[in-house]
Amino acid sequence: MPVFTETSSSWRDLRVLPSFATPLPRLSQPIEAAADGTEKYEVVVIGAGPAGLFLATLLARYGLSDASMICFDSKPGTLKAGQADGLQPRTLEVLQSLDLAHEILTESCHMSEVAFWNPKKKVANGAVNGSQGAGIERTSFVPDVVVDARFKHEITIHQGRIERILDESLRRYSQRGIIRSTDFQHFELDPTSDPEYPIKVTVNTSTKDASGTPTSTSRTVRAKYLVGADGAHSRVRKGMGLKLEGETTDHIWGVLDFVCDTDFPDIRKRCAIHADSGSIMIIPRERIATGEYLTRLYVQIKDEIPTDVNEDAEAEKAHKATSKQRRSVVTYQSILAQATKVMYPYKIGVKAGTEPDWFAAYQIGQRMTPEFSLKDAEGVERVFIVGDACHTHSPKAGQGMNVSMMDSYNLSWKLVHAINGISPQSTKGLNPILSTFGEERLTIAKQLIDFDTKFSSMFSGQMSEAEAVEEGGLTHDEFLKIFLDGSGFTSGCGIEYPESQLVKSPEGAHKKQALITGNNFLGGTLKPGRRVNDSIVTRYADANPRHLQDEMPSTGRYRILAFTDRHLTCTGNPSADCLVQLCDSIIPQYPAGVLELLILHPPRKQRFEWVDLPPCIKRDAEMRTFIAGEEVYSRYGVDIGRGAVVVVRPDGYVGTVCAVDDLETLVRYLDCCLVRAS
Repeated sequence: MPVFTETSSSWRDLRVLPSFATPLPRLSQPIEAAADGTEKYEVVVIGAGPAGLFLATLLARYGLSDASMICFDSKPGTLKAGQADGLQPRTLEVLQSLDLAHEILTESCHMSEVAFWNPKKKVANGAVNGSQGAGIERTSFVPDVVVDARFKHEITIHQGRIERILDESLRRYSQRGIIRSTDFQHFELDPTSDPEYPIKVTVNTSTKDASGTPTSTSRTVRAKYLVGADGAHSRVRKGMGLKLEGETTDHIWGVLDFVCDTDFPDIRKRCAIHADSGSIMIIPRERIATGEYLTRLYVQIKDEIPTDVNEDAEAEKAHKATSKQRRSVVTYQSILAQATKVMYPYKIGVKAGTEPDWFAAYQIGQRMTPEFSLKDAEGVERVFIVGDACHTHSPKAGQGMNVSMMDSYNLSWKLVHAINGISPQSTKGLNPILSTFGEERLTIAKQLIDFDTKFSSMFSGQMSEAEAVEEGGLTHDEFLKIFLDGSGFTSGCGIEYPESQLVKSPEGAHKKQALITGNNFLGGTLKPGRRVNDSIVTRYADANPRHLQDEMPSTGRYRILAFTDRHLTCTGNPSADCLVQLCDSIIPQYPAGVLELLILHPPRKQRFEWVDLPPCIKRDAEMRTFIAGEEVYSRYGVDIGRGAVVVVRPDGYVGTVCAVDDLETLVRYLDCCLVRAS
């Protein structure tokens, strides 16, 4: 006979399933099927490389359904070989905030140290150091990441694998996923036919009939917004009337992925090699299915490359000068031959029994578009571009996939807030929050181009003490300084967005005392426009240590981060009054679920009980109340005796800072970002 009686809720079945991100609240009317059968979407994304796929994944996680968003891509599937391979610390932080970092961190190659190799120095009699004569020698080791970061390394992993991880995440929220083998043709703004969905987008889908014969089907859809993530040859960009502007140098580089056979001692480290015969960057890659490890070489092609043209000398010289011709004759054998010259006295080749995974040739170029969006006749931004569609650069600083994905990260939540009616707009439909996408990402793109121009020029230059002194050449110390000084930007951890509707500096000193002290912004000092660095705090409810960044996952929501003073339990304490106002008066004024409160409190000699605190704290923030040590307060520049209130944007960047007794400033900021609840 049974010894117990069991009852359960139907919800119990859901307990065994993976958790899903809670969609953002929607105040606008949901999209409805058109009576005339016209396909309509609120967002159409063109391109499913890292930028487009990341954007589609974020839009779906934030709550846009298949009826609201669609993504077309010309490729039949995710990438199989080549292209980008590196992720920077800030990108890893973002992927961690989306619970997408585990496989990447586990299976990737971690680059924690960089080795610098240069020509062997000459001694007084003109000979070179060492018994082997001319060649290269290791000059120094430096950490790969020298700024404060949760992940103190870069990682390398196949771009196609990252795309597959993103695609799997998208399919958890979208039954349809990406519409592949579909070429974007053109778009036009046609507000007369449909002012709410003014963009007409035409695509062609390639299929095969029953007999295997290729066929093509044209399809026209309407959209509120169009995003071009279709690469450096973007048709969306061309349809916007924009061009990539900038320069392409004469430096040609070959890139090769392969399993190598070498006696070079630092082959599993990131290396910058300068020799009299050229330059190389070594990027260690991940372990592959055979159990072996890939290596990527970036090799400067210095020799004159022969061509098979039969023209007179002048015509042949002109023909060789064309970039396409010069690149087209580069082979993996020529890349390896040049690498062997540069790496002398060490040997390098393809491991017996294997074949090169992928190779290509490229010229260094830094170009970007002057705008990242297109407005309609009413001034409403309707068309956007992200990633390589709006900026291109060399791959050696490891920025391509990272900056592209961060474009999408910046745009995604602003787009959903505009669609869902969460962010305020003018009577003409202008959305100032959405407009900050171009303002912020153009700033970053310009910094990217400036850094890459300097870094690539130096990397392609000759490294020689004599030349540096006599001809204004480059010394190792100069190159190393550029590398280290640029770490804040290249890691993504030093990005700073300019003052705007979303970035508000504190309104003067509060009572003649700065709210945030210090200027070590890379080390964690809070500043509007910069990310919130990670710290370890202890959750009060269960005494578990937590990463503060993990308590602010990427769900499209703003966070109010309240640093209280030591006397939270005292009657009439400013911090306690602040929390009561936040919980009972301020947060309820905005759409439910779009603001979350996190509370940090200094440690006490005696533990407090929940009953010692205002009841709203346990009610609204029981699992988001943390004990933060003095070192955490000091790191963020917060006076432990006064506290501070920080608004953190949905992308993890500080929006503004105010005093615990100056919540009017907080409300003014929130009113710029969010509509009031009806």
